Amino acid sequence: LSSARSPSLRYPPHPPRLKELVLVRHGESEGNVAHMRSLRGDHSLYDNPHFAQRHSSQWRLTDRGIEEAIKAGAWIREHMDTRFDRFYVSEYVRAMETAARLQLPSAVWFAETFLRERDLGIFDLMSHAERRRKFAEELRRRERDRFFFAPPGGESLADVCLRVDRMINILHRECPDQRVIIVCHGEVMWAFRIRLERMGQVQYREMEQIQSVHDYIHNCQVLHYSRQNPTTKEVAPWFTHMRSVCPWDLGRSRNTWEEIQRPKYDSAQLMQQVS
Repeated sequence: LSSARSPSLRYPPHPPRLKELVLVRHGESEGNVAHMRSLRGDHSLYDNPHFAQRHSSQWRLTDRGIEEAIKAGAWIREHMDTRFDRFYVSEYVRAMETAARLQLPSAVWFAETFLRERDLGIFDLMSHAERRRKFAEELRRRERDRFFFAPPGGESLADVCLRVDRMINILHRECPDQRVIIVCHGEVMWAFRIRLERMGQVQYREMEQIQSVHDYIHNCQVLHYSRQNPTTKEVAPWFTHMRSVCPWDLGRSRNTWEEIQRPKYDSAQLMQQVS
């Protein structure tokens, strides 16, 4: 027998799972512009009937967002095998526009409601000034814990993780040993990160507080998960490596494969976590 350890000998038997997953955030949208302007004190877009009377699912890409999507598509075509087995996209307009602008050859997209953006409830079409004026206590509650906070009538990030789990189970069941690309939203991609990397709430809070530009999920950010070790080419039963790329500005991302470290604790380490 050869001394080399094959994947079948190294890993125990396991059910079929997705082989590779690529997540792409949509390009800059009307909502992104309104949000950033409102943070700087300009709330005019929220007073514009053309903007404020549409559901956020109808927000379109800006000219900059279109350019970001085109650049993301060019990067994917240059650095990946674009022969994906399945193409999924959120039903929101900005995500579908982005998917189309990627210009992936032979792509046939499935629109999936599980991939919709986090529901912000009553905050959805509200400027930051109006939120502070009407919901000061809710905002204070959000500052206590952003992971579990849900706006009135909306979802927490923890809620989004639950429907992302359902999507992951669908992918494992319907696309075993296959490659899938998904175009969706920033909060949804955070939920994928949390579930695929088994990221705990403590680690998520730490990353949120540090606010490194390399950890931020920018518009048209690409997250690439693989079961294959990029160095040894060994294939594991679960995702072992991830790379994060901002195609329109590589200085905003790490761009290299990183091994996924899923936390495990013995009893002493658990006590350390809560001390």
